[in-house]
Amino acid sequence: MADEQQRRLHSTELVSGTRKSRKDRRARKRAATRRLTQDAADRKAAQRDQALAEREEARQTQYLPAAGEPGPAALRNPRPFRVRPHQDTSATLRAAYPFLAEGGLGAEGLFIGQDMYSGSAFAFDAFELYRRGIITAPNMIVAGIVGAGKSALIKSLYTRSIAFGRRVYLPGDPKGEHSGIAEAVGGKAIRLGHGMMARLNPLDEGHRPSNTTDEEWASLLASRRRDLLGALAEVVLERHLSPLEHTAIDLALQETVRETSVPVLPLVVDRILAPGKDALADLTADDGRQVGHALRRLVAGDLSGLFDGPSTVRFDPSLPMVSLDLSRVVENASAISVLMTCASAWMESALLDPEGGQRLVIYDEGWRLMSQPSLLRRMDSHWRLARHYGISNVLVFHKLSDLENVGDQGSAMRSLANSLLANAEIRVVYRQESDQLAGAAAALGLTGTERSLLPGLGIGQGLWRIKDHAYLVQHQMTPGEMEMFDTRSRLL
Repeated sequence: MADEQQRRLHSTELVSGTRKSRKDRRARKRAATRRLTQDAADRKAAQRDQALAEREEARQTQYLPAAGEPGPAALRNPRPFRVRPHQDTSATLRAAYPFLAEGGLGAEGLFIGQDMYSGSAFAFDAFELYRRGIITAPNMIVAGIVGAGKSALIKSLYTRSIAFGRRVYLPGDPKGEHSGIAEAVGGKAIRLGHGMMARLNPLDEGHRPSNTTDEEWASLLASRRRDLLGALAEVVLERHLSPLEHTAIDLALQETVRETSVPVLPLVVDRILAPGKDALADLTADDGRQVGHALRRLVAGDLSGLFDGPSTVRFDPSLPMVSLDLSRVVENASAISVLMTCASAWMESALLDPEGGQRLVIYDEGWRLMSQPSLLRRMDSHWRLARHYGISNVLVFHKLSDLENVGDQGSAMRSLANSLLANAEIRVVYRQESDQLAGAAAALGLTGTERSLLPGLGIGQGLWRIKDHAYLVQHQMTPGEMEMFDTRSRLL
């Protein structure tokens, strides 16, 4: 019994102790809360007193009037203050204003070299510039004297483009300097000339675009063959054809196509010189004789063996690069013109295929092309249709005055030559002689500073005019490119 009472007493003491400790904790917590609240109130009061004191101090401070001191103390002149513009030399101003270089074209495109104004890398791609709306057509002109480095630039441009999936066509390589490169990149160099095994039939069907019907293809092929024969006759005769001569070619071509599926030049020449019993035979027997003898030169004259039979080579538009090597006939100006006319027509079916992808067409030694009306008209057509067919045309020549040597003043040929420059918003000018500066500046709209740069440019240095922007670029090559692109090895 006593033990039971003792246990109850112990339990009562534990309960009362627990209640007492809870009460103490609540009291301490309320005291802490009151202390924190009081401290916050004291800080706010102190901040308010400090702000009032600063405001009162500012109110008591004396400042000058907004309009300045009145009277002579204002130190004002009744006349306006004028300072002469600062004048200094460019050597001093370039240190005072060091960040005035062109921002460049961006990093998208092919690496070309170094921007000599800013020191940064210079990247370029005609198709990318067209996509961004900087230019309206991806055509390009490169001009420079012999040894300035324009050939190395062109080779770097198209070989580096091949890595981006572009294909390269050279309708004529008069010096044969691109043949080794074509074979090195997995393409093909077609060598034409006397003593060579290759033969080219310019009247071949060629590549057929994938989106043409049978009727469209027949009409396109007939028109292409007719235009080619007329162009070849004009090149040899060095004049325009008369309407009767065009009729003679047309009738002879129709008769030849009816007899054979693959016409060749000897058959067409025979039909022109000895037309069949046709209603217009009396007209073509005599009026087409000069044309017939002009085309006979390609069959039995000094150009025989090149175009007078079926083709022994095939143009494969899927290759990364195709070049027509004409170095074996470079001494014959007429042969070069005829070869380039045939080559351009031979490649034209592949060039004018909208499904052919992006391609570069390099016209080396452009002065040869511009001297022939038929070639100039075909080239002008390609340049105008470049956007539609995905072609970037690149015309290479020595000096801009070559354009002024095409035809007579005010002639159609002169207008076509000038239109090539007008339709090329990418213009790269390498070193020019002093007597060419006025013409180059007028044609390109160069400033006085840009004009003065041209005669002093070193090897590989070029002035790039892209629309309204100008860049001074040093072309850079890898050791492998320098070895492959070198055109001076025979002189060293």
